[in-house]
Amino acid sequence: MKKLKKIPKFRSESAEKKFWQKNDTSGFVDWDSARKVSFPNLKPSVRSISLRLPESMLNDLKVIANKKDIPYQSLMKIFISEKIKEEYLR
Repeated sequence: MKKLKKIPKFRSESAEKKFWQKNDTSGFVDWDSARKVSFPNLKPSVRSISLRLPESMLNDLKVIANKKDIPYQSLMKIFISEKIKEEYLR
């Protein structure tokens, strides 16, 4: 088993982020002994945004959402998420 480097103490989350952007975790973490964990109550951070849409597009979204019996904002998130995944797979 190789000797692992000690993970430094960080003054802030941004300092830690910068560190891990520049350093490979394999020198600091034994990934062979890692276990998968689940955080079922962890909710992703969200940010409110303002989005201007043509009224006809918003009305169409509301009609589709109503047919699917979900809120139109949730439908918008689903559509955006699907398109993002599609773009990443290109």
